[in-house]
Amino acid sequence: MINFLSYSCIAIGIVFWFWGTFHLVSNRSVLFKLHGLSVADTLGSMIIIIGLLLKIPSEWPLLILGIISLAIWNTMLGYVLAYCSTQEAKNE
Repeated sequence: MINFLSYSCIAIGIVFWFWGTFHLVSNRSVLFKLHGLSVADTLGSMIIIIGLLLKIPSEWPLLILGIISLAIWNTMLGYVLAYCSTQEAKNE
């Protein structure tokens, strides 16, 4: 049962990765594309790590650190990209 849940989480995470990539071919703004991509990649990566946590629970400290790092890094990167794009728009 644990193997099934683990592989299911990994598969769902990979689906999120591909789903986020499909935002790149839309006719929306660059920020919308980046937001969709970053949210889907973050969620997909976190779900994959949860699947790995179910598979190898002995490595839980490193996997939890990975989840926390993903959440902080991707949130900060989104704020930096948004700030840089608004500053560039003001300079034009």
